[in-house]
Amino acid sequence: MDTTQRNHQNLAFVGDDGRSTASTVEISTNSPALRDNSDDQEAAKVPEERATWGKGVEFLMSCIAMSVGLGNVWRFPFTALDNGGGAFLIPYLIVLFLIGKPIYYLEMVIGQFSSRGSVKVFDLCPAMKGVGAGQAFQVFMLSTYYAALVAIIGRYFIESFRNPLPWSTCRAEWGIHCINSAPDASNWSRVESDDQRPQNNTMKSQNDRVITSSEWYFVKEVLHEKPNIEEGIGLPNWELVIGLFIAWSCVFFIIRRGVKSSGKASYFLALFPYVIMGVLLVRAVTLPGSIDGIYYFIKPQWGKILDPKVWYAAVTQCFYSLSVCFGNIIMYSSFNKFGHNVHRDATIVTGLDTMTSLLAGFTIFGILGHLAHEIGTDDIGSVVKGGAGLAFISYPDAIAKFKNLPQIFSVLFFLMLFVLGIGSNIAMTSCSVTAIRDRFPNFGQWQCSLLIAVVSFFIGLMYITPGGQYMLTLVDFFGASMIALVLGIAELYTIGWIYGTDRLCKDIEFMLGRKVGLYWRLCWSIITPLIMTVILIYFYATYQPLTYNNIVYPNWAYSIGWLITAFGILQLPIWMIVAIVRDPGQTLGAKIRGAFTPKKNWGPSDPLLREQYHKEIENELTPKRGQGIWAAIKQNIFG
Repeated sequence: MDTTQRNHQNLAFVGDDGRSTASTVEISTNSPALRDNSDDQEAAKVPEERATWGKGVEFLMSCIAMSVGLGNVWRFPFTALDNGGGAFLIPYLIVLFLIGKPIYYLEMVIGQFSSRGSVKVFDLCPAMKGVGAGQAFQVFMLSTYYAALVAIIGRYFIESFRNPLPWSTCRAEWGIHCINSAPDASNWSRVESDDQRPQNNTMKSQNDRVITSSEWYFVKEVLHEKPNIEEGIGLPNWELVIGLFIAWSCVFFIIRRGVKSSGKASYFLALFPYVIMGVLLVRAVTLPGSIDGIYYFIKPQWGKILDPKVWYAAVTQCFYSLSVCFGNIIMYSSFNKFGHNVHRDATIVTGLDTMTSLLAGFTIFGILGHLAHEIGTDDIGSVVKGGAGLAFISYPDAIAKFKNLPQIFSVLFFLMLFVLGIGSNIAMTSCSVTAIRDRFPNFGQWQCSLLIAVVSFFIGLMYITPGGQYMLTLVDFFGASMIALVLGIAELYTIGWIYGTDRLCKDIEFMLGRKVGLYWRLCWSIITPLIMTVILIYFYATYQPLTYNNIVYPNWAYSIGWLITAFGILQLPIWMIVAIVRDPGQTLGAKIRGAFTPKKNWGPSDPLLREQYHKEIENELTPKRGQGIWAAIKQNIFG
């Protein structure tokens, strides 16, 4: 047999169907070696076997539980309503097709191909490791306040068993400017007429306007909210401390054994919310007036379709709903078997995420249509308020207006939100755990999970203080919105142009045995990063200082916010300098080139397959090297 050129079989893993995931590639033993660097000894070590999902469907269910979350249920319907109703769906679907789906598939591919977490995956370009480090910091900050939201949801879930619902009627200590959320047409007319007046929505103005009992309950009983945080944020509410402890206990016990335990829980976390949503939808569409509410939700306002704010809202909704560019998708797919069909899973999850958002919109506005019918108004928008307090003010207010057994709706609704919140937080916490264990593999899974849960619990206490919502809004803006777009764009340009779209497509062909179409190539190399760049420019061009309920933050709060943003974004230059300094090149130019070249141990985790891959990719990339910049650009885009 000819030993210099022969066909080899992909020996990495057996596919989900029990058959070999073999792919045939041609190897030349005369191929030049990849660059030598300081990772040679690391590459020579036999890697510890990485855990994998028990079944491929567990990965799919985990992605559904992660991506289908609170944003689908309470954010999407009113984002659509505020941005043109049915007309919003057009830019949203276009954005899903050009941004959401391409990034989702890209992150699934690089995670599965390398079996590396969200930080270590940037072995593909060591100089850009700061992208992964910044995303790990960002997702950690997100998980701390996400659990606080789950704690508040848990409080409402427990209170939902009481009869009457505690937020349905006013209390004497709330004063004369309170109106019952429970059905009362005369009371509703007072609210409607008062809401027509210009309002300054501050704590002071609450003494001058009529406020529903559900809003008073959230502000006074649940949050004990302060009028401002000039003198600090106060001490945690002990009832919410218990809820926060339960939330983190749930997360810890589900991830304590890694994907072995979280994979089993994913069936419930992914499917149970759909059961509840289905029950609520069936009940909603059978109520009088529900069709009017659904029509109000999907009725297009065509005048808004060219408004850049609508397109910006579509991008942010798609971006955060799917959890792209946060590292979670890379982390989950790194536990896949090498030949798993992630193309199919990316299509399923992105499509299901959109359908879930629409389903939630039909359910919520079906209920609001019924309430409008009961009240006797045609303006469904007057039934409910949007904004940050939507889940804890508007929805409880709507539920309290049901004349028959509102407790059933309340229990189901908040149980659904609780499960959705836990499912998303499991992904975020697992991302932090994986990033740490990739760097320190001897750190046990349950010990690392416990450490993250304990630290996050104590950080989360600040979100359940009387000034907690101020801090939550601050961290969400400076720790998520301000960082996510910058790091996401850096990720897209790194993979699309430094690592190379062409090489990424060859990796996919090597892993899955399928050619990559022009749609994916154009999105990864040009369309997606370009749109994201435009969105980032628009974001900063329209930037306004952050406020909470029109209340300006004290200077120390803004300082904390900008420090959080700076810490996340500065990971880029810090790790770039570290990579250049550590590279073994003899000259500065050699060090820079080396820092932007994949590490020698980059590739599949299986040593035999990795050696096969390196020889194959060297053969593929050699022919067109040195043919000029335009030839390189053309090859990168079109292959």
